Amino acid sequence: MRFCLRCAGIGLAGCALLHSASPPERLHEASSVVRADPHSGRLVRTLVVPPHAVRENVVQARPVLPVEPSATPPAKNSSVEQLIEEAARRHQVDPLLVHSVIQAESNYNPFAISYKGARGMMQLMPSTARRFAVSNSFNPWQNVDGGVRYLKYLLDLFDSPRLAVAAYNAGEGAVFRYGNIPPYPETHQYVHRVATKYGALEAARKSEPVPPKLVKPPEHPPIQQTVDAQGRVLYYNYPRSAP
Repeated sequence: MRFCLRCAGIGLAGCALLHSASPPERLHEASSVVRADPHSGRLVRTLVVPPHAVRENVVQARPVLPVEPSATPPAKNSSVEQLIEEAARRHQVDPLLVHSVIQAESNYNPFAISYKGARGMMQLMPSTARRFAVSNSFNPWQNVDGGVRYLKYLLDLFDSPRLAVAAYNAGEGAVFRYGNIPPYPETHQYVHRVATKYGALEAARKSEPVPPKLVKPPEHPPIQQTVDAQGRVLYYNYPRSAP
């Protein structure tokens, strides 16, 4: 997955999705509803679209499949890098996007607390932590796993990385209400920071030296032996003509 964000004053040529399709102008006509699944009892969020919006092809309803948390925690000696890579792979999210969000949110501080009460590396609000079954937001594994699941949910919901990042900061309700990035200075600055960090990480990844190709050593004929007319034993590894 490539990540793109529209950011003022900077050019991110490396972001392949920078010019992705703009969100529908009337996206705010859709609403997000939470209902209890009759079979599992879990809360499931669905996107409700007015009939006229579907008729006019203004909003395309996209089913959002539930994403389960990891069943087993990683090894105790796992690094933060390993936690992020594993969560990104497990939930199919670009790891560079996860790194960019974490840098913008807490700069990798697992004990960060915002003035609004967001906690941990991915700055989960208590309500978001409960929503994604995170019992301890200061546990790096739980925090990263829950934050990546939330990010995956937003990416599936909006089908737009920049709107998903805006919703991560301002909430999906605000993005639906305005049909675009909400006109909050904090959210626009946040989207700008994440875009800048993603562009820098992507550029660094592209500049990494490519490991040299291994050269296969030449194959030599096996060593053989023979006895000449004088009874001497001779060793050779080249073709010999018959005596």
